[in-house]
Amino acid sequence: MQNQNQQNYQESNQMQPQMNHAGHEMFMGHEAIGGLISGMEQTLLYEQHIQDPELKTIMQRQKDFQTQLYNTIIDTWKTGQDPSTPTQSYEMTQNNNVMYGMTPSQPKSPAQSVNEINDECISGFMMGSLKSCATSFASAALETTNPVLRRVFADSIPNIIEMAYEVFLYQNKHQYYQVPQLKQEDMQNYINGFAPIQGGNGNMMQ
Repeated sequence: MQNQNQQNYQESNQMQPQMNHAGHEMFMGHEAIGGLISGMEQTLLYEQHIQDPELKTIMQRQKDFQTQLYNTIIDTWKTGQDPSTPTQSYEMTQNNNVMYGMTPSQPKSPAQSVNEINDECISGFMMGSLKSCATSFASAALETTNPVLRRVFADSIPNIIEMAYEVFLYQNKHQYYQVPQLKQEDMQNYINGFAPIQGGNGNMMQ
């Protein structure tokens, strides 16, 4: 009986690399890659409606990076091995200057025609797609058994976050995405709500 049970198992080092994937890994990875594709395809619809050249440049730079990211993931997806082009680091062009505070604005409602789609709408679409992509990549990485594919998904998440932050900074600069703050007293209470461990030096090993 024990020998029969052992026959039902197979170690990864006894498998061809392209077969070194779990079933749930295939499902989660397929969903993550599909989300990336969806975001890239949506830019084809958005770019013709962009008015601001800066936003168009951001979209194009991000799409170019996502194209390379997609090819890197698919390379590992198909081979189970290191991709020919490793994951890159996305470098945004926006500075890190965030404008805090709220300015009164007109209440918003959904656009009723394509003619009402503007740069605020499009930057919001971009942000939503990137947030969804980061979430699906994190879920896929946590469910992936192939070590190379897991690392590719995991290493790609900071890049997606950076792209989302770049879009946020653009939105914030144009007051599409305003950032309220707590009262100084309340904020200070939150900041002082945690204390370091006494006697800890932050080192796990000596």
